Amino acid sequence: MLPTTAVSSRSQGNGALSPRDAARHTAGAKRYKYLRRLFHFRQMDFEFALWQMLYLFTSPQRVYRNFHYRKQTKDQWARDDPAFLVLLSIWLCVSTVGFGFVLDMGFFETIKLLLWVVFIDCVGVGLLIATLMWFISNKYLVKQQNRDYDVEWGYAFDVHLNAFYPLLVILHFIQLFFINYVIISDSVIGYFVGNTLWLIAIGYYIYVTFLGYSALPFLKNTAILLYPFALLIMLYLISLACGWNFTKMLCSFYKYRVK
Repeated sequence: MLPTTAVSSRSQGNGALSPRDAARHTAGAKRYKYLRRLFHFRQMDFEFALWQMLYLFTSPQRVYRNFHYRKQTKDQWARDDPAFLVLLSIWLCVSTVGFGFVLDMGFFETIKLLLWVVFIDCVGVGLLIATLMWFISNKYLVKQQNRDYDVEWGYAFDVHLNAFYPLLVILHFIQLFFINYVIISDSVIGYFVGNTLWLIAIGYYIYVTFLGYSALPFLKNTAILLYPFALLIMLYLISLACGWNFTKMLCSFYKYRVK
C-alpha cells in the first residue's frame, strides 16, 4: 500500500531492484502482508492507533509527520498496521447502533442500517472517492520532474480513512446527543446546530484530505484540494437561509433505508 513506486536503495549495480526486493515491494506483496496482520491482533499497535485518532482531531499535521517518519524508516508512507482500520470499524458499528437507538429502530432494522452504513456509506463511497482522488492526483498533481513517482490507490484509500474518522465521530456520535431534543425540532436553533455540525465534519474531511496529499513531496498545487471549502460554506449559508435541516433529512433517509 505504498503511495510511490520509487526505486529502493537496495538495488543492483545497474540501478534496478533485485528480483527479491522487487517482489517484496510490489503492491500485491504489501497488500498480502497488511491483510495477514489483520488476523493477528497481538501484532497490532492499538495504543498508537488511538494516538493517531486523537491527533486527527487536535493536530492532524502530527499524524502525517509520522507518515514521513515511516517512509524514512520502513520505506513506506501508508500504514503497515491495520489497528487503525480495526478501531475505525468498531467506532462505526457502535455509533450506528447508537443511531438506531436514537431513531427508535428495532433490532433487525438496526442491523440492516449497520450493513448499509458499513458497506455502502463507508466502504463503497470510500472506494469511489479514493479512486477519484487517485486519478486526479496522478493525472494533474504529480510534478513533471518526478514522473518516476506516483500515488498508489492504497494510499488514497488510507487518506480517505484518516479524513472519514473525524466526520464519523462528529455526525455519528457527538450529534446523537442533540438529535431528539434540539436538531430535529422545527426551530431555527435546530437546523442551525445540525447544519453547523455538518459544516465542521465535512470541513474536517476536506482539510485532512488536503494534508494527506500535501505530505507527498512529489505532488504540486495540492492547495486546490481546499477549494471545496468555498462551495461548502456557500451551501451552509443557503441551507440556513432556506431552513434546510440536513440531519433531519439524514434521519428520514436512514428510516427509509431499513423499511
